[in-house]
Amino acid sequence: MKLYSINTGYFKLDGGAMFGVVPKSIWNKINPADENNLCSWALRCLLIEDGNRLILVDNGNGDKQDAKFFSHYYLHGDDTLDKSLAKYGFTRNDITDAFLTHLHFDHCGGSISREGDKLVPTFKNATYWSNKEHWDWAVNPNEREKASFLKENILPIEESGQLKFITHPLDNEMGPVSYPPGTLTVEFTENISVRFVNGHTESMMLPQIKYKDRTVVFMADLLPSAGHIPLPYVMAYDMFPLTTLNEKRNFLTNALENDHILFFEHDKDYECCTLQQTERGIRPKDFFKLEEI
Repeated sequence: MKLYSINTGYFKLDGGAMFGVVPKSIWNKINPADENNLCSWALRCLLIEDGNRLILVDNGNGDKQDAKFFSHYYLHGDDTLDKSLAKYGFTRNDITDAFLTHLHFDHCGGSISREGDKLVPTFKNATYWSNKEHWDWAVNPNEREKASFLKENILPIEESGQLKFITHPLDNEMGPVSYPPGTLTVEFTENISVRFVNGHTESMMLPQIKYKDRTVVFMADLLPSAGHIPLPYVMAYDMFPLTTLNEKRNFLTNALENDHILFFEHDKDYECCTLQQTERGIRPKDFFKLEEI
C-alpha cells in the first residue's frame, strides 16, 4: 500500500465561522485572518494505492461553478487535482474508487465535471462511495446547510449509475442501542475501516487506514486542522456542536492511546500530526508530511 497527499488548491473562509465560540484574539494566532476576516485553508485529499485499487478520498471544489460562486471563496494557489495526480504518475481515469467523506461542496465538488452542457463523472472508471443516511440528508437539506449541498455536485453521481453506499453500522441493529459518539466503525477494505460521526453533518465518514504498522486517520471536518484539536474549537458550520464535542473527545482519547496519525484536509500548514497528553489536555505532538511516515 502507498499513500499520497493530493493538493487541489486553497480557499478562504471566515475565521469566526471556522473557530466558533473561540475569540478572534485567540484563533487569529493560529490562522491569521486578512482584512476581510478570512483565513486560508487547504483542499487536501488523500490517494490510497491498495493492490489493484486506487482510492481517492474527497476531491476538492472542482472547477465547474461560475465565477460568482468562486468569488466568495477566493481560490488561490497553483495546485490542481490533475497536477497533483500527475505528480505521482496517475490520471483521473486511473481512479477506481471515489470515497466521499460527506457531500459539502469543498469535499465533493470535483466529483462532477462539465463537458459542454452536460455534467458528467470526473472519474469515469470509479465507483463513488457515500452512505444512505448522509445521501438522504444531502439531497433533502435543511435551510442552514443547504448552501453547502449543491445539486449539481450530487445528483449526477446517482444518475451516472456509479454510486454505491457503504453500509452504516447501525443499519442491521435491532432496537435501541447506545454507543459513545463517534465510535461506530465499519470495514471498507482489508486495510481501511470507516468511522462514522454526526456532529458536523449527518453520517460523515472518516477513513482509518492501516499503513506501515500505524493507523492514519483522514480527519475531514471532525478536525479540519491541527488548530481544532482543543475540545472547544468547534466550527460554527457544525450542525450539532455538542455532538462534535463528544465525538472529538472520544476520538482524541482513542487516537492518543493507539498512537494514531491524523491527516488534515484543511490545514494550510500541516499535513499530519501525532498526539500527546499535556496539562491543558490532548494536543499535537509531532508535525510531519505524509511522505515522511
